[in-house]
Amino acid sequence: MSCGPHVARRRLLWAACTALLAAAPAWAHNCEGPPLLREATSQQIGEYVSGSGKRVLSFVGYSGAGYEDAAAMRAAAWQALQRHDPAHWLVNIGGTAVGIGEVYELAKAAGFVTLGIVSTRARDGGDALSPCVDQVFFVRDASWGGRMPGSTRLAPTSAALVAHSSEFVGIGGGEVARDELAAARAAGKPVHFVPADMNHRIARDKALAKGQSEPTDFRGAAHAAFAKTR
Repeated sequence: MSCGPHVARRRLLWAACTALLAAAPAWAHNCEGPPLLREATSQQIGEYVSGSGKRVLSFVGYSGAGYEDAAAMRAAAWQALQRHDPAHWLVNIGGTAVGIGEVYELAKAAGFVTLGIVSTRARDGGDALSPCVDQVFFVRDASWGGRMPGSTRLAPTSAALVAHSSEFVGIGGGEVARDELAAARAAGKPVHFVPADMNHRIARDKALAKGQSEPTDFRGAAHAAFAKTR
């Protein structure tokens, strides 16, 4: 079965694909790596996007924090992908495989060329990249993104991501996602937000490891800023 967005019986296929992907995300696409890797400046990323002749749809959300309901996250992402034509759009996430990175499989199943814009910290730390990302750009950055400490300016990774994306889909997300979505909205770019809890167990384990109290709110920092403005 093809799950592309230009099939005549699109709605029926969407329902079938959503059910299959929720039950077995590995089914989505037999992706073959490795991706092309490049350390790049924002200008070089812009040249790549311009050369493609396409616009960039970026997904942001939880990464290592995971999702409490990963199936719901994938269903929301699939709906967003179906509103875009792979002939005119690239799909960008953060390069890595976990959390929101699962959307790479869906994007490849739908026929999109995929890219990742991520901090050099991911490369230097040996973070696993998604096998379904075609091109990863590592931006030299001492942080993971978001706002620079004590400043309203974005860190280099987030600045590049916002500069070269035309539209954003946020599915939950922490501080970095919040800052990127806020900057995108301030720049007049379409921002679509879907509330989602981070993985409760992972959040509790992280708090315990840091000697902190067990969390009771798992909605993430992006929720307060965007949940009411969808």
